[in-house]
Amino acid sequence: MEVPFDYNTQRPRLIIPEYGRNVQRMVQHCMDMPEREARTRTAKAIIQVIGRLNPQLRISDNFERTLWDHLWIMSEFKLDVDAPYPMPTPEELDSKPERVPYPQAPVKFGHYGRTVERMIKQCAELEAGEKKDAYSLVIANLMKRQFLVWNRDTVPDTVILKDLAELSKGKVKLGADAQLAHTADLLRAHQAGPRNEVDNRKPRSGNNNNNRKRHRRKKNRY
Repeated sequence: MEVPFDYNTQRPRLIIPEYGRNVQRMVQHCMDMPEREARTRTAKAIIQVIGRLNPQLRISDNFERTLWDHLWIMSEFKLDVDAPYPMPTPEELDSKPERVPYPQAPVKFGHYGRTVERMIKQCAELEAGEKKDAYSLVIANLMKRQFLVWNRDTVPDTVILKDLAELSKGKVKLGADAQLAHTADLLRAHQAGPRNEVDNRKPRSGNNNNNRKRHRRKKNRY
């Protein structure tokens, strides 16, 4: 008596392999139902199943919409039910997002970075007053910190103010009484972090010697 074997190569292609063949059969069974109301109930039950199989999608804002899109895909966009979302077209799901334009303008001072240049541009558009003066001081201190990360040597404040005036085309200036943060404070703030706290911990005294003594005592026993 010959036993019929059911090979995967003889089965229909899995459209979304991550859900498995049983879910694919459930979708096919739902499509074969003659009554629309029954198909809708079954489709909602399938959504519950594939939602449990894909719990990582719950953090997404469009979690339920994504599950319905998967159901449409597994039915090859042929399932006719009353869904909370309209059925998309294959072209809509295959569409790629627009390419993010990469800024072509070169950075004038690479050690300051493009973000600092944007901040200077925003500051230059502000009206003269306390807000602009405070923002200018924040930018100048950030520029000094970025400069020290790039070059650990002490940098005079006049260099920072000169670069600030050049980048802003003279629209951002600090008052004569303005003082930038000290170099030591900026470097200390940059170096502070969990890694340094771990590295600076002192090892317990005598641990290594005690371990060596235990090892010798064990060795002398045998």
